[in-house]
Amino acid sequence: MADFDPTLWGLVDARVLSRIAVFSPHLDDAVLGAADLLGSYPSSTVVTVVAGWPPKYPDEVTDWDACGGFVTGDDVVAARRLEDLEALAVLQAEHVWLDVADHQYLEKSQRESAEQVAQRVKKAVVDLEPTAVFLPMGIANPDHVLTHDAGIIARSELVEEDGPLSEIVWFCYEDHGYKHLPGLLAWRVAKLLRSHPWPTPAIVPHEPDEERKRRAIWCYRSQIAPLEQDHALSARMEGRVPEQFWHLAPPPAGWEGLADLI
Repeated sequence: MADFDPTLWGLVDARVLSRIAVFSPHLDDAVLGAADLLGSYPSSTVVTVVAGWPPKYPDEVTDWDACGGFVTGDDVVAARRLEDLEALAVLQAEHVWLDVADHQYLEKSQRESAEQVAQRVKKAVVDLEPTAVFLPMGIANPDHVLTHDAGIIARSELVEEDGPLSEIVWFCYEDHGYKHLPGLLAWRVAKLLRSHPWPTPAIVPHEPDEERKRRAIWCYRSQIAPLEQDHALSARMEGRVPEQFWHLAPPPAGWEGLADLI
């Protein structure tokens, strides 16, 4: 009988998780999708990519911000950063805020490309020297897609450089609030399967704690109403939707042809 290969069956060695960096599109997404992971490994770092100020806020408050209780003239980013600090304190997590502005405040011509943002993502990884990086799957929302794509570019560059950081183990976590939209999660999985690295559901050791996760999420007070309205937040919490993580790695030798069968 062949030797048992734990990685082939989705098992993750806990030593891989000694220094975790979770990349979050917005100031709440990492907690929504990976609070139990963060709470299981204190001193992990959440790097929020879309945490910067826009060149100017719109003259009329956006629908999302209005639902959250903001009015014209409010400094939304400053308020949301304070909420983020409170939430991450519940999980004993550290923070890094990058300076990308939320797409809702920008014209399409003003938005940064994944290639531009990738350099800031890469710098954050280099500065933190994590053993494991968790990216969002990156679905539905332009900022989620941007964060995912920038992370994949940063990963590719670090692997190609073949330095110490090329040994980082990379994962994706599912974007709660979007993962149940028809076909979108499957679209991302198929896209990764065709382009590499392959995504595989991983058995990541962590301890779910519903009460702790709820306390952390509800620190984002301005986001609760829009999340309830547009993303069925309470139904997700009551349904105990699990956190799911996907290991990103090259396919096993000889398996590459599976991507051609899609």
